[in-house]
Amino acid sequence: MKRVIIDMDHVMADITSQYISYYQQHKGITVNRESLLGKPETEAFPDSQLVRSFLYMPGFFRTPPVIKDSQAVIEALNQVYDVYIVSAALEFPQSLAEKVAWLNEHFPFITWQQIVFCGSKKIVHGDYMIDDHLKNLDYFEGEKLFFTATHNIHIDKHTRVNSWKEIADMLLPGGYASIGSKLQQSAAI
Repeated sequence: MKRVIIDMDHVMADITSQYISYYQQHKGITVNRESLLGKPETEAFPDSQLVRSFLYMPGFFRTPPVIKDSQAVIEALNQVYDVYIVSAALEFPQSLAEKVAWLNEHFPFITWQQIVFCGSKKIVHGDYMIDDHLKNLDYFEGEKLFFTATHNIHIDKHTRVNSWKEIADMLLPGGYASIGSKLQQSAAI
């Protein structure tokens, strides 16, 4: 069975929306998503030190929104591939329990054996990697699927995917249409 490696932040979890929400809560300023395009979030916001501090705040990794269609598509991929959720989470050790709880809530079909937290993804092997960072994809030996996020919008490298619908069309027999009813059900929740 082919192996699919899936990143969490900016791929499954909408960390950009989380930054915007936290910034609004702490500064009273709403930052437009479009103003972040092509910039790392920690440099794109007016108060970059505050934004960096969010990564250490309890709850930051526990409460981000789920990226559209990721639940249904990953559940379908999980039936066809050997799926692993891989996060370079050790830089922020407090995030470990929060990320596990977030996965358990939003992706209950992913078992604990399918979750890998590491410091570097250079050790990860598989057939496909879905990630938003070159630092992870550049070292991967399989097919690299570069998931669009605000910080990487201007980078032209690897196979770009803009949505989970595109991933479904690439990797699932029957594509996105094969899971249409699941997507409609998850959107209604």
